[in-house]
Amino acid sequence: MGIIIKDLTKKYGEQLALDKVSFSIKSGEVVGLLGPNGAGKSTLMKSITNAINPDSGDILVNDFKVSDQPIETKKMIGFLQENNPLYMDMYVKEYLEFVTSIQKVEKSKIDEIIEKVGLTPEKHKKINQLSKGYKQRVGLAQAIISSPEILILDEPTNGLDPNQIIEIREVIREIGKEKTVILSTHIMQEVEALCSRVILLNKGRIIADQSIEEFKGQYRSLEEAFHTLTL
Repeated sequence: MGIIIKDLTKKYGEQLALDKVSFSIKSGEVVGLLGPNGAGKSTLMKSITNAINPDSGDILVNDFKVSDQPIETKKMIGFLQENNPLYMDMYVKEYLEFVTSIQKVEKSKIDEIIEKVGLTPEKHKKINQLSKGYKQRVGLAQAIISSPEILILDEPTNGLDPNQIIEIREVIREIGKEKTVILSTHIMQEVEALCSRVILLNKGRIIADQSIEEFKGQYRSLEEAFHTLTL
C-alpha cells in the first residue's frame, strides 16, 4: 500500500522533465519532495494525480494503476496545487459544499474541516475577499475534506505569515500521523519539521532519496545538502 513509481518519463517537446524516475512511498510516510525550479516536481505530482499523462512508466496508488484506473486513484488522493485554483466568486462554505457534492462527501464534514484549517472567522466571506493566507487554507480544506489516504501538497504555506505557517504545519503534522503525505516546498525548516524522508530531484532525475537523519549525518544542514547536490 502507498505509492509506487516505476521508470516515469515525461518530455515537453525537447525538454526532458522526468527521466526514468522510480521510487516508492509506504503508507503513512511523510516525504519531502525537493528540487530547484524546473527539476520536475510539479510534473511528478501532476502525474501521480493523473492531471497529466507521462510518456512512459507506471504509477501505482494502493495497488491501483493510475493510467488504467484513474477514477479509483483520484478518490484516494487530495491535492493542493501551488497556484491553488479556486472559484473566487463563491463563498468559502459554498465552495466547500460544491467540493463535497462532486466528491460525494457528507456535507456534515464541512464545519469540522473549516475549524481544522482555521477558517471559521472567514467562512461566510467570498473567496476573493480573503487574504492569500486564508485562500491557502481554503485550498487545504478542499484537499483534505474527502479524508484522502494520500495527500499531495505543493507549497502549502505559500503566502502565509509566520503564525499561520505554524498553524498549518500543525494541521499537516496531524494528518501525517494517519495519511501518506508528499510535501513539496522550498522551505527547508518545513521539511525538517514535518518529513521523515527527502526525495531530491534535479533535471528530471532523483539525485538523493534518504531519511532526514541520513542527510544530517552527511551535511551540516538540509540547506547545505540541497545546495551541494543541485549545483
